[in-house]
Amino acid sequence: MLTFAINLSYLLGAVLFVVGLRMLGSPDTARKGNILAGLGMMLAIIATAVEPLDNSSNNYSWIIAGMGVGGVIGFISAKKIQMTAMPQMVSIFNGLGGACAVILAFSESLPYYTADTVLNGGQLVIILSTLLIGGVSFTGSILAFAKLEGLVRDEKITLPYHNIFNLVLLGIAIVLGALIFMQGADGSLMLVLIFTALSLLYGFSFVAPIGGADMPVVISLLNSFTGLSAAAAGIIYDNQLMLVGGILVGASGTILTVLMCNAMNRSLINVLVGGFGGSSSGSTAAGSGDLVAREVSLNDASIQLNYSQSVMFVPGYGLAVAQAQKAIKEVDDILEANGVDVKYAIHPVAGRMPGHMNVLLAEADVPYPKLLDLEDANAALPNTDIVVIVGANDVVNPAAETDPGSPIYGMPVLKVWEAKHVIVLKRSMKPGYAGIENPLFFHEKTRMLFGDAKDSLQKLITELKNQ
Repeated sequence: MLTFAINLSYLLGAVLFVVGLRMLGSPDTARKGNILAGLGMMLAIIATAVEPLDNSSNNYSWIIAGMGVGGVIGFISAKKIQMTAMPQMVSIFNGLGGACAVILAFSESLPYYTADTVLNGGQLVIILSTLLIGGVSFTGSILAFAKLEGLVRDEKITLPYHNIFNLVLLGIAIVLGALIFMQGADGSLMLVLIFTALSLLYGFSFVAPIGGADMPVVISLLNSFTGLSAAAAGIIYDNQLMLVGGILVGASGTILTVLMCNAMNRSLINVLVGGFGGSSSGSTAAGSGDLVAREVSLNDASIQLNYSQSVMFVPGYGLAVAQAQKAIKEVDDILEANGVDVKYAIHPVAGRMPGHMNVLLAEADVPYPKLLDLEDANAALPNTDIVVIVGANDVVNPAAETDPGSPIYGMPVLKVWEAKHVIVLKRSMKPGYAGIENPLFFHEKTRMLFGDAKDSLQKLITELKNQ
């Protein structure tokens, strides 16, 4: 009866995972989906804790202590971390999942070399795979966090021909893993330690040359790695729900990675080997020294917005940094009250993680139907009176279509220059996260409104109310 109840709990937990993941696809249902997935995890933890195992393996004091510490850290993090730092938190938590997989796999290999425990070839392959994938996920995610937080600079951690170095490092790890497999129980635990260290080093080196503009893709890919390592750990421990949960995370992360690469019109290999986030394009920047960016006053901007028929906001990471999502919603409300049709154009890779802009706007209670994806937004832009760009750079760069020498050439972007007028809210003329200068800022339709996005929007709100 107990076994039936445990298996039923695992089944219900798996169903809740799937339903919760499905509901995360829309901001309208994401909160409820997150709660359902959390309930599924709670069922899994309870079922695993009461599963009839060898009593010597059930140290409930350690289990409860670990859950307590982890729960407190998670609760405090969720309360204190601002939405601007959400990509960093996702990277850290994702990395910790990979670290858990490494610890579990290594602990399972210890009895193989220090006692009479016997592992078959398949089990040893799973342990080695978990060590490699989990290690890459752990150190890769930690470095992604450091990059997003601005703690490291790309040029300080990359080597000449770094991608070749990565291939050599991965090749050494694979050869060493094959050697460990062939030696079996006659092998050395020291080789496993070296293999683990190589996996951790490769994870760091793997992310090092990838540019900042590709970071959303990298976060998604590392998330899928963590899922795969969790699934492998589920096989090691014969835990169905760990296996199902890991496969769901791995599969969804992989699908999201492919979709984001398609949105950038690039292959995954191109992103990993030829990232464009660290250097500016000489051809894009060429000739811009003679061009002048034209500014617009707050009063003129408010008049244009108030007397337009349609306005489209394009949010970017600058919106997140300034925490201006609620201010932009207030501008939206004022314009809507004056009969202006307001929409939002969301590029798939805007921000620092998948869905970053959707989450920010949902936090400000922006109705989901107002959010247009790349294709729908581009179809609507020619009939839009004014586009207001708030902190976006690379996703509105016309060089993607006009400059074959640009690193982002061929990447689908929001064609904001097809609207009648463009207003760009920006702190300065510095290039975006990809380090590429944007000719849009000098376009004849474009006017610049310099300053902190939140401060500029709040002043714009005052101007709109005074009209």
